[in-house]
Amino acid sequence: MLRSGAVWFFTPSNPKITFGGMDGETKMEMYDLLPRHLYPATFKVLPGQDFNNIKTELEKSGIQYPFVVKPDIACQGILFRKIDNEETFRNYHTKIPVEYIVQAMVSYPMEVSVFYIRHPQEQKGSVTGFLHKIPLQVTGNGKDTLEQLILQHPKAQKRIGEMFGKQKENLKNILGPGEKYMLSYAANHNRGAHFIDLKEHIDDTLVAIFDEISLGINDFFYGRYDIMCSNVEDLKSGKNFTILEYNGCGAEPNHFYDTGYTLMGAYKEILKHWKALYTISKYNSRQGIKPWPFQKGRKFMAATKAHFKLIREADADMTS
Repeated sequence: MLRSGAVWFFTPSNPKITFGGMDGETKMEMYDLLPRHLYPATFKVLPGQDFNNIKTELEKSGIQYPFVVKPDIACQGILFRKIDNEETFRNYHTKIPVEYIVQAMVSYPMEVSVFYIRHPQEQKGSVTGFLHKIPLQVTGNGKDTLEQLILQHPKAQKRIGEMFGKQKENLKNILGPGEKYMLSYAANHNRGAHFIDLKEHIDDTLVAIFDEISLGINDFFYGRYDIMCSNVEDLKSGKNFTILEYNGCGAEPNHFYDTGYTLMGAYKEILKHWKALYTISKYNSRQGIKPWPFQKGRKFMAATKAHFKLIREADADMTS
């Protein structure tokens, strides 16, 4: 910030995304920059919108139960829910106080995270992080209830209130041997997901896939893709994958979680990414894409903070 001379120096990093994608950008604006075939069927819903109109939109979209819902502006998997039936959908719609999106469930078995960086002068970028993300789940043994399995899980037991609130109707169910039960469909580290490092699969073939996607978005230079795919090899071949979402300059380089990094190593990785962000932002600024004025950024951040407070409260209310 001091070197750049601007508090919001990062906003030119991804010029087509609000605030460069640091915070507060909408998911729909991100999807609108993608070719339609690269993300699941999705539509936006307004709070208080007539539910019959939403049902009509759902039918037109071709989205079937179960599907997922999440706020259009969100973070950390807050208010992310799987919707199994109309009653659950109606209840979610009644309680959510902000715009949200309805999105088709994706059947691919593997979720990955790809961190991508490209200097604006270059046609070829780099993949700095590649992870397999496994959402929080438990595996049955034929004798323990879901409640007991949650209590035995090292990550789930740290979120007892949330887990019991969301799973209260199924807590006494006994899972069969080997049966997997998803406790969260948001594969975020702060939601208990486990990460497996895939850095050995980073090569020119993988980079080329994300060069093509990122060049197609136009002016996307720094951020992270969250993707569902059949397997790594298909992803490298450019087939059998879909983009769940992608984040701009506020994306966390999350590939040091669960992957053996030391604290010092993690700090070095973060600093490496911040340096790249600064370099990209500075270059774009010199091309005439100026950072946001201080007051504009301050007001935007205040509004975003208030929005996140609102959805956290709504999430807690739905969970209780």
